[in-house]
Amino acid sequence: MKVDDLLKPFPIKEFHPFPRAMMGPGAHEMIGPEALKLGFKKTLVMTSGLRGTDTVHNIVESMRYHGLEVVVYDQVESNPKDYNVMDAVAMYSEAKCDSFVSIGGGSSHDACKGARIAVAHDGRNVNEFEGFNKSENPKNPPHIAVSTTAGTGSETSWAYVITDTTTDPDNPHKYVAFDDASVTTLAIDDPVLYYTCPTDYTAQCGFDVLAHASEPYVSRLDFAPSKGNALHAIKLTVENLRAATWNGEDLPGREGMMYAQYIAAQAFNSGGLGIIHSISHAISAFYDTHHGLNNAIALPRVWAFNMTASYSKFADIAVAMGIDTHGMSDQRASHAALESAIQLLRDVGIAEKFTDVHSDTYSKNRLGTGPTKYYQNSPVINGDDKDVDRITHHVLGDACTPGNLKECTFETVRPVVEHCMTGDLDDLIG
Repeated sequence: MKVDDLLKPFPIKEFHPFPRAMMGPGAHEMIGPEALKLGFKKTLVMTSGLRGTDTVHNIVESMRYHGLEVVVYDQVESNPKDYNVMDAVAMYSEAKCDSFVSIGGGSSHDACKGARIAVAHDGRNVNEFEGFNKSENPKNPPHIAVSTTAGTGSETSWAYVITDTTTDPDNPHKYVAFDDASVTTLAIDDPVLYYTCPTDYTAQCGFDVLAHASEPYVSRLDFAPSKGNALHAIKLTVENLRAATWNGEDLPGREGMMYAQYIAAQAFNSGGLGIIHSISHAISAFYDTHHGLNNAIALPRVWAFNMTASYSKFADIAVAMGIDTHGMSDQRASHAALESAIQLLRDVGIAEKFTDVHSDTYSKNRLGTGPTKYYQNSPVINGDDKDVDRITHHVLGDACTPGNLKECTFETVRPVVEHCMTGDLDDLIG
């Protein structure tokens, strides 16, 4: 069954569960006692390593202090790959672990969620579970997710995103798996852990939040229980992202973004996403660039593409962004929201089109760095016709695309992708 068949015309809408959560300064110090209460004995910690910080070391030592055995897999990559997941599954099985902890951002959490699903199915390849509720065993090992970025909200959602590098090595495919069985057992969000997040990474993660919040608000699912969270997450992002970006130890800014990313994920958890995410997934699949950066570049173009289908929804977004829309038509208010989003992108220093992204553009860059020959051969984003075509085709096959407000075809989406590659943002605002 195709994704479109599952989602259109959305006659029945499903509210997906959230895990229990502990949130606020110092919350990460509760991981040892909470793990013991959940019955953890020997835990596999999955992380990117968070190099340059002592976060992983401190949490692992705290767990050991509380009597837990800990095995560490610290090779999770940005845009986690299928082999990251399966290497962790092998380590989990060999060490005879009984539980998982993920430490980091969405990459660590997503890889861990995929590993849990694979473990629950006797080590089957994670790529077999692409799609909607493909797992057959609802029981898998318990999982505590400790977030160190304010971006994906993976610690509270039913989605995880993996890059398939093995099915067709010459055409990597980044996919979303939606599975109620992947929801974490406990989410821990502590804004103090965000203090060491680099400036540019903080900004990019913040635009991931803005995408997570705006897409379910305008989604064709039109899911009422998601809309309040969506608007409030937009408000919190606009109010706090600049402070969180430029003063990393500003606790109100960091805490504001913590709540923004958490409730934005709760909004899309049942309210759906759109082609901001589809474009981001495609760029990540082919170039291994950061998901938040991709969302930031795609967001203004997709807003401009979608708003003609419902100016009133984007007018609501304008109000959530703090814009005084009194006396404005919905059309003018929509354009004001777009201008505000572009100004926010510029204020936090994010690249404005994909061909502006180079090896020295941002601190988490992976352009041309590997780990496979495919990625080593992609040191720059081409943006030529062939590139635009393959990105567009990937977008049309993405699980987020059917939720997009405006109908998507190759002919309608290709100009959006092309503008993301080489277009000038000023063209969008006249």
